Amino acid sequence: MTSRAGLRHVFLASLLRRRLATALSLFAIALGVALGLAVQLIHGAALDEFGRGVRLLAGAADLQLVGPREGFDEAIYPVLALRAEIAAASPVLEIEARLPGRSDSLRILGIDLFRLARVQPALLPLANESGNHLAALQPDALFVTDEARAQLSQALRAADGTLQPPAIDGATLLAQSGLESLRLRLAGSLPGASGVLGVMDLAGAQQHFERIGVLSRIDLKLADGITPQVATAALAPLLPPGLALRRPEAAAGEAGTLTRAYRVNLTMLAAIALLTGGFLVFSTQLLSVARRRREFALLRALGLVRRQLVRGLLAEGAVVGLIGGMAGVIVGHALAALAFRLVGADLGAGFFSGLTPALHFDPVLSLGYLVLGVLAGMAGTWLPAREAARVPPAHALRAGEGERAGLMPVRVRARSAVALLALAALACLPPPVGGVPLGGYAAVALVLVAAVMALPALTRAVLPLLRRGQGVMWRLAHARLCTMPGQAVVAGAGVVASVALAVSMAIMVSSFRVSVDEWLTQVLPADLYLRASSTGNSGYLDPQALARIAAIPGVARVDTTRLVNLRLSADEPLFSVLARPVGGNWGLPLVAGTLDAPAGGPPPVWVSEAAADRHGLQPGDTFELPLGGRLRRFAVAGIWRDYARQHGAALIDHRDYIALTGDTRVNDAALRVHPGTDPQAVAGTLRALFGSAYFTIALPGEIRALSLRIFDRTFLITYLMEAVAVLIGLFGIATTFAALATTRQGEFGMLRHLGLRRAEIGRLIAAEGALTAGLGVLAGLIAGGAIAWVLIEVINRQSFHWSMELAVPWAALAVFAVSLIGLAALVARLAGGHAMRRSAVLAVKADW
Repeated sequence: MTSRAGLRHVFLASLLRRRLATALSLFAIALGVALGLAVQLIHGAALDEFGRGVRLLAGAADLQLVGPREGFDEAIYPVLALRAEIAAASPVLEIEARLPGRSDSLRILGIDLFRLARVQPALLPLANESGNHLAALQPDALFVTDEARAQLSQALRAADGTLQPPAIDGATLLAQSGLESLRLRLAGSLPGASGVLGVMDLAGAQQHFERIGVLSRIDLKLADGITPQVATAALAPLLPPGLALRRPEAAAGEAGTLTRAYRVNLTMLAAIALLTGGFLVFSTQLLSVARRRREFALLRALGLVRRQLVRGLLAEGAVVGLIGGMAGVIVGHALAALAFRLVGADLGAGFFSGLTPALHFDPVLSLGYLVLGVLAGMAGTWLPAREAARVPPAHALRAGEGERAGLMPVRVRARSAVALLALAALACLPPPVGGVPLGGYAAVALVLVAAVMALPALTRAVLPLLRRGQGVMWRLAHARLCTMPGQAVVAGAGVVASVALAVSMAIMVSSFRVSVDEWLTQVLPADLYLRASSTGNSGYLDPQALARIAAIPGVARVDTTRLVNLRLSADEPLFSVLARPVGGNWGLPLVAGTLDAPAGGPPPVWVSEAAADRHGLQPGDTFELPLGGRLRRFAVAGIWRDYARQHGAALIDHRDYIALTGDTRVNDAALRVHPGTDPQAVAGTLRALFGSAYFTIALPGEIRALSLRIFDRTFLITYLMEAVAVLIGLFGIATTFAALATTRQGEFGMLRHLGLRRAEIGRLIAAEGALTAGLGVLAGLIAGGAIAWVLIEVINRQSFHWSMELAVPWAALAVFAVSLIGLAALVARLAGGHAMRRSAVLAVKADW
């Protein structure tokens, strides 16, 4: 009987006998694996596609000189090109050309045709006219990829449903510079490039887009025998502040850094879903061990040792995890493919927009998530297997011991829960590791396990408060849970985990949404907003346009914003600087410091929370920014809340910015109108004066509504994960009460002999289900509140450097709790229906 083949049959055949419980456990693990794997596949494919585009554009370059997104002085080009370390240098001006009347844009590279062949041969243009080798030198000649020609030749459906005209009309492309249109002649194609991309002569791009003397980057091919490390050490001292040398592939790494926090948070949510599946395996395995106590006792009497029993039960969990993991890998690839088709590769948050990556099978990543599924199955089985091996065979054969098997004493559970909570508190203290709040995620897992461990103690503490003034069915259900608090662990483990996840995310999302709404109200105080383009695009407002806007009847004040992106170092993402009025019409959501500029000393700067965290800044400190080709020193006057820029931003007064840089371009304008003036009438005048195709006009309410819609779309996958977790918890209730009802047929038969009808026994099971779910919901609410605090104060703070005000959706949580308890009662009643159909005589006879 103890042969390996026999043992495999004994243990693994058990999974087939309890098909429903096994299927639900498989489903839970598969879902956790699928969600985590899909997030990784989507992000990996997007990064691969982004990196491929970077390598294509870099060509044979060994290093790239990069700086602010708005560009830098081209005077550095001859300095580098004449160095002995450099074999070839290719200057590039990158323009994100806004297309009048359309919401998309075209990336245009201004290139030096004579330098291009040695460094970036894939960007060499092919003229439509054969033999015209100098066509690319004509200032208005534009060469586009086939993808760009196809996309821009079609009308575009806007988000509001309106149809936007094609950007290409015959052999001409209409682009925007400032508030005027440019007609660029389509002179040929780019056979070696891909994506939505255009190329034109560098001098022509500088002239047409008014970027004379400006470059975006310089691609450098090193001389033979010179390594990138040697070249960087030799050339770095020659660079003005704000410029950096880096390898071309570093751009892909920077994109990965920008999305890392969002991706890690989604992955950890999937891991919590997988953990919830592990709790469901724990519940079903614990109950299975209790039901099979006599089977194990007989095997032990026939020579099965404890180690073999533990291995056999762990094998059951491993098989569940293996099959669930395999299903999860398949479903994960299907989800990733579906996401590419429906929403693209932006992960729901605007990242990688415009990319069309291809999905590839990743054997290492798939194997890793498969192993995670197996580990989840084994982890859920470990405690029941260990406790089953400790029970003596003779003790296991006693009647009534089945429901106690595998449960630790209540005091041990309470002490263990307190110890785990203490560890969770300690895990919140360490700083993030590589920008990832590992301690915070460990705290979440510890709180979940502690909540499950504390269920028996919570049961004994709460149930005495519910004893009085209830009917017979309620009293019977109450008495059973009082004498068998371990049942709350079996049935409630999945409920606790799912409710804790749902509640914590609901509190965090509600707090974040309320904070974002209040923030938008503070940063949008004007009556009307006008945007020529986002940073880096070719549209802008110049002083002449601003003067015409200020002269419109009804306009009382025009305040402007200039947004530039600086490079503080080669290792950091771009840093945003906003130049705008600080007082008056522009209120800042300060969290520290003051709006009053200090008298004397350097000009003031107000930094965002992310900038303060990353650079260790406090009010009164000094902060240096590379503006106008020089390092400028500022005095930190305050710290403000900014939900728009994750990697830090600084705000300086627009007068200080113009004085330091001479840049008078403006991205946005905020208009305040005279009392009694209709902002919509002013908007109509603006459209008549400039044409509606060159900028976007919006009321503050429209901007706030759009921002909140984007917010809700970003957290859509979070809502789906919450629903999945709650569904898993209900599965746990169903499987537990179906199995418990089967083991209690004798008890139900005796109650039938005492006069109870089947309907009354059904109400008894429903009352037990409601009580058990109520205890699980209570523990989940408490654990969810603790996890929400960890999410708000630790994980989000360390991941995104955002603070937020706590906003608990009390009404929604109350409706959720009551609904879940009602559903649990219904599920328990339906699951126990089979046991009530058996004859009362036969049910009682089974225990004789």
